[in-house]
Parts: sequence; structure tokens; C-alpha cells
Amino acid sequence: MIGIALSFFLMVFSNSCSKANPSDINKAEHDANKVMVPIGGNSWTTNGGSISNNGLKGWESSATTVISYIWLANKGVLNLSINMNPAGKSTIRVTIQGVSKNVIAAGNAETEFFAGKWDAVEPGYVAIELSGISKTGVSFGTVSSYVISGSAVTAETAFVKDNTDNYFYWGRRGPSVHLNYTIPSTDITTFYSEITVPEGNDVIGSYFMANGFAEGYFGIQVNSATERRILFSAWSPYATDNPASIPPEFKITMLKKGNNVYTGEFGNEGAGGQSYFVYPWKAGNTYKFLLRGEPQTDNSTIYTAYFFAPEEQKWLLIASFKRPATNTYLKRLHSFLENFMPGTGNQQRMALYGNAWVMDKSGIWTAINAARFTADQTARKRFRLDYAGGTQGNAFFLKNCGFFVPSTPIDSQFNIEKPAQHPVIDFTKLQ
Repeated sequence: MIGIALSFFLMVFSNSCSKANPSDINKAEHDANKVMVPIGGNSWTTNGGSISNNGLKGWESSATTVISYIWLANKGVLNLSINMNPAGKSTIRVTIQGVSKNVIAAGNAETEFFAGKWDAVEPGYVAIELSGISKTGVSFGTVSSYVISGSAVTAETAFVKDNTDNYFYWGRRGPSVHLNYTIPSTDITTFYSEITVPEGNDVIGSYFMANGFAEGYFGIQVNSATERRILFSAWSPYATDNPASIPPEFKITMLKKGNNVYTGEFGNEGAGGQSYFVYPWKAGNTYKFLLRGEPQTDNSTIYTAYFFAPEEQKWLLIASFKRPATNTYLKRLHSFLENFMPGTGNQQRMALYGNAWVMDKSGIWTAINAARFTADQTARKRFRLDYAGGTQGNAFFLKNCGFFVPSTPIDSQFNIEKPAQHPVIDFTKLQ
């Protein structure tokens, strides 16, 4: 009897040892077809830690949460591992669509640690959430990237893939979106428009640009929790990102400005003259913008911007700039929405753009009721797909960031009903 029992035990033990661990099978499948997702261009942190081009660092608190985003076209299996240096031994939690798995990572060099397999992951934007449970070192470690595979991962999977041309920065800022207006072919001297930012959409880092033209832009910003601005800028005709390198004959000249308006120069994205007025504009209110462009006889054009403050019920002069080597009426009229702070590129914002009009040099007003929706290279490269535009009521809208779905096809054309009444403005009373 002892011999029979021993034989049975050995048979069972042998059979159990010959079966591969399911997690080993998942890892083998994972290793066969892996795609790397850099932390540096696709992630944000709360309660500590920071994101750099090299990934996550300063991860010392168990209260810290790191969220990275990928876009999946298909429902299916998602295998995931983490490239990290634990700098000791750390237990971390990875959560995807409500399902969490714990990973024990140990060592003092960057290593790929397999986290597991998630079944039936839904398509669209998927958040990968990372948090720390325990650690032996000062920090939970540094993390450079995730590695994904499985049937949910296809050629259509979208995220910021690399830092070529500084796209970790641009990708975390999120896609910029634009409305390119259809305007009459006459000589346009005046561009009027209105913006309403719905409550909750005035996210820090947002620039709601109302009156864009070939040589500059004019709109409202959220610069911090306590400061908001009306911003008007004009590019120099001299191509550079450094305002100090602009020859005197190509510099933008400030002719006049409103009370308490700052004027100076800007760089980094072209260079030229800048003005802004610190003003506590409010989400939910509608604001009016007026831009004039008048060519001069000395091969220059003067651009003047006015902002109507409903809280004060009057037009306020922002600034008037003279642009040399330019002789043109207003052209390429457009509006846009962008985020200029990478740290808030995970938060959605939108605005309504409506009641837009142009006036030609004969004084004839024409309503704008057609616009083409476009987006920047961050969108066109499919690094970010959280962008949209269209119509809402009798206004156009733009929306970006926040990892929403679906996106609006780039180059879509939209139309609204023509507004019935053109603006009534006494130009003789403008400063």
C-alpha cells in the first residue's frame, strides 16, 4: 500500500511540475510582441512625484498616484510590464479599468517587471494607474516606461511614442485645435467675435484665442489660480524665436496701449510684440473682441485690439502695434484653443465661439457662418486623439485635452446660421 501511495504521489507531483504557471504563459505571449509606452510623454502625477523626459522620479509617498494614458482601437487582452529601477524592494499596484494587480519589484538597476494580464479591456482611452504600497528604500523607484502587448494592442494604438522634436513636451500639453473661418474676398479692416467659456472649463494653462489673423492673435488666458489675462500679440516679419535677434527695422512698434496693460516682446514660438491686461474674466460670461488692421503708406500695417468687458460695459483698449514690412488687410482669420502648461494637459477644456463678423474698408459688415476644423501636429501624428470641434446652438465650439472620445475628423467643415444683427460700435469713441 505504501508503494502504491508513493507512486500516485510521484505521478501527481510530476504532472503538476510539467504544467507551466499561467503567469509564465502570459509573459511569454507578452514578450513575443511588445510595444513600449514612455512615461515621459504620457503621464501625470498627483500628491508628489514628478514627470521628466526620462520618466517618473521623486516617487516617495504612498499617496502619490501616477496615471498614464493610451488609446486602444480594439477590445481585448492587455498584457503589461513596467521598466523601472526599484532601488531596493517595492510593492506597487497597477490598476486598469478597475482591476488591480500587485507587483513586487526588487533590485538596484532598471529591469522589466511583468505586471500581468487584463482581459476584455474596453477600447478608447485607457488609464494605467500606478501607486505604491510598500518600499525598503527612500522611494518606490524610478519608472521609464510601460511595455504593452496583447490582442487589444494594434497598429492603431495611440500615445506619444518618442521625444523626437520635443514631443514629450508637446504631447503632455495636448493637441491644439482651430477654427479657420470662411470670409469674403473684400479688403477686411475689422474682425469682431465673441467667446463663452462654460463653467468648469477655465482650466489653468488654457488660451481661448478669439481673433487670430495672419500676423498675430488675440484672446483670453488662464495663467494661474489667481491670474487671468487678455493677450494680444503680433509676430515680427523677421523669422526667429529670439526677440533680441530681430533687427531694428523689423521690430514691432507699440503705438498705444490701455491703462494697466503690459507691453513687451515674446519669443520661443516666433517672436514679436506682446501685450496683456490682467483681468478677472469669468467662466459662463460672454466676452467680445474687436481687432482692426489698417495698411499704411510706408509699407507697414497697424493692428489694434479692443476687449469689451461686460462687467464694466465698455470697450477697453489693449494695444496698437505697428508691423513693418507689411502692407495688408486682415487675412487668414481664425480662432483656436490651446493648453500651454504640460501639467494640465490631462484636463479637458472647451469654449464656444460665436457671433463673428467682419467689416470691409467700405464699412460693410458680413457675418461669419462657416469654419473648417483643424488641429496641430500632436493630433495629426496621432500622439493625442482628445480633440474635437463642431457646432453647439448657433456657435462653433472647440474642445481638447482630458482624454475624451471620440475625436472630430480633422478638416471637417461646419456651418451655423448667419447672425441677424451686426455689431453696433461707435468707432469714434474707441481710444
